[in-house]
Amino acid sequence: MPSVLVVDDEPAVRESLRMLFKRDCDVETAEDVDSALRAVAKQPPDLILLDVVMPGRSGLELLPELRERGLDPPVIVLTATNTVSVAVEAMKAGAADFVTKPFELDALRIKVRQLLERSQLEREVVRLRDEVQDRQQLGAMVGRSTGMRELFRTIEQLAHSEATVLISGESGTGKELAARAIHDLGPRSQGPFIAVNCGAIPHDLIESELFGHEKGAFTGATDRRIGRFEAAHGGTLLLDEIGEVGQSMQVKLLRALQERVVDRVGSTEPVAVDVRVLAATNRDLEEEVAAGRFRSDLYYRINVVPMQLPPLRERRDDITLLADTFLTRTAERSGRAPQALALSRKARAALQEYSWPGNVRELENAIEHGHALCQGDVIELTHLPLPVRRSGRAEALREEWRQGRLDFEEVVARFETEILREALERESWNQTRTAGRLGITRRVLKLKMDRFGIEPLGER
Repeated sequence: MPSVLVVDDEPAVRESLRMLFKRDCDVETAEDVDSALRAVAKQPPDLILLDVVMPGRSGLELLPELRERGLDPPVIVLTATNTVSVAVEAMKAGAADFVTKPFELDALRIKVRQLLERSQLEREVVRLRDEVQDRQQLGAMVGRSTGMRELFRTIEQLAHSEATVLISGESGTGKELAARAIHDLGPRSQGPFIAVNCGAIPHDLIESELFGHEKGAFTGATDRRIGRFEAAHGGTLLLDEIGEVGQSMQVKLLRALQERVVDRVGSTEPVAVDVRVLAATNRDLEEEVAAGRFRSDLYYRINVVPMQLPPLRERRDDITLLADTFLTRTAERSGRAPQALALSRKARAALQEYSWPGNVRELENAIEHGHALCQGDVIELTHLPLPVRRSGRAEALREEWRQGRLDFEEVVARFETEILREALERESWNQTRTAGRLGITRRVLKLKMDRFGIEPLGER
């Protein structure tokens, strides 16, 4: 039941109000402001019935003290002074309503019920808003598409497990962010999170990097050094791009995962490690196993729970949300207000139309590219990278055709112009290289340039 606190110095009033609401509410009473504050500290009420004139402090002095404690229950002020000034003072102090004594019991009951229902509705709105926010973001991952909401639920489930997870997905889809979210939501969150890109380490150094080495183990090993497995003790280790690990190292990695021990290079004593291992790859490891490039036993060891991250082209509902997120981050890094940067309508349409082969990372780079070229507060289509601009122009061209403003020949000519201009820009307007890229002769290229009036912007 909702809770109501009655604050009044008259015992008869306190008792009558307690009797009036006891069937529908948990009713507590207080005889002055100080005892009311003690009751609030013990259990914050859902609503307060507050007398104004009491011995010692005025009832209205309770209202600012509630706000200082971060509480904002609806307050109905009870007063025997039927003046406008008291009502105005009460409302300015934050009261939701006021009633003059002697009050009509049925009217007061209706007021209390309405305020409690409104307060409950407001809390529900806040809860739903928070729930929506939770669905749109998990850690540093942002998304509201069906695929991302399912991914968030999977991450929350896997976070409380010790199972090894193989995170697959194209480059730029956020595999490390997913691994970080699993770590942060799990029981190891207070421990270290160590991510190592196996593809960025030379093959002759990866054993030392992962397992560590003893002093003098090889030329240049002037001191003992612990590896990434030991550094992640008590926490989580992400083996990113695990498909790049050579087969000789795969054998040693399999033992470390099975036995939870590592052998430092140059040492004969194994070191026990307590670490949860996550792995990530942009390769199809089943194909790698079939081709003999990846050990099947290691594959089955790391693929206890597979998790696939969707490419951005399959989650177009998230493009605008991600773009706005990156706009806010870019603005804050540049010292601007979070909402200082915006995208023009055409720029947004181009972002939505583009295929994003580089996924979320490419989208973030596109926003930073636009910010670098933008002189004001609005990123226009012309500020975006060339491939994105082209998708925007193509969409605009299709829209003109749909509306009947262009005939078929004009559409073809405009598309051909876009393709030729992009190829020329890629080759810095070198016509010989551009012709080779397009598979035509330089003479044909020059004829088309003259036909469509294509020339560098600085020469117009």
